[in-house]
Amino acid sequence: MASTSNSNSTGVSERIKSAATIMNSENQSLLAELRKSLIMMKEIGVDLERDNQSRMVKELENSVVELLGTYEKCSNFSSAIQSVGNIYEPQEELTDFEKLLDNEVAKVSENSSSNLHNHSIIRQFREAIWNVHHAGQPMPGEEQEDVVMTSTQCNLLNVTCPLSGKPVTELAEPVRSTECKHVYEKVAIMQYLKSKRSRAQCPVAACPKMLQPEKVISDPFLPIEIDELRKTSKHSVRIQDFTEVDAD
Repeated sequence: MASTSNSNSTGVSERIKSAATIMNSENQSLLAELRKSLIMMKEIGVDLERDNQSRMVKELENSVVELLGTYEKCSNFSSAIQSVGNIYEPQEELTDFEKLLDNEVAKVSENSSSNLHNHSIIRQFREAIWNVHHAGQPMPGEEQEDVVMTSTQCNLLNVTCPLSGKPVTELAEPVRSTECKHVYEKVAIMQYLKSKRSRAQCPVAACPKMLQPEKVISDPFLPIEIDELRKTSKHSVRIQDFTEVDAD
């Protein structure tokens, strides 16, 4: 009887975890669409700034902050769902899943930024607007030497594959680790893992995370973030050219 009970408990846990994973995956598609909308709003803001529509730009920025708040809530909720699936263990008493989920949402929210105005996406929005008429000049509160560095900010942790040496913007099949979030060329990382018998340390220098084939994936955000990096890189080159001419 004990063996049967343990087997049933394990089966329930696995089903809960599987359901949580599916829900989390579905939420990622929604989050990806929200990210696309935020990028599009930044591009609209740049066009408005070119037309000197300052009032409309400010209104758009407020809308970006509002949408970003929704994005953060959805992201926290998605992470909490996955966390519930990972920690759930059947008990003799019925589990209050609503309470369990609320607790996980609270935990995740504690670790997220409460000040949306300092969020990286908002900073990138303001920077893009500023560069329309002030390319190569520091934003208020910045130093001149910070211009190029901040102009190349993106959401990717590495911009070059540590194995192939190619920029991530040129990778045929980019994939990302779910553990450390580093990006690689799919063929290169799979060959690397195969040579290490399917488990190895991330090849990015100083990264301690261990990789497994099933945890190196092409998530919905990756092509969006790579495309944004591609656009940002082109813009930063123009800024670099501007500062070099100014120095001469």
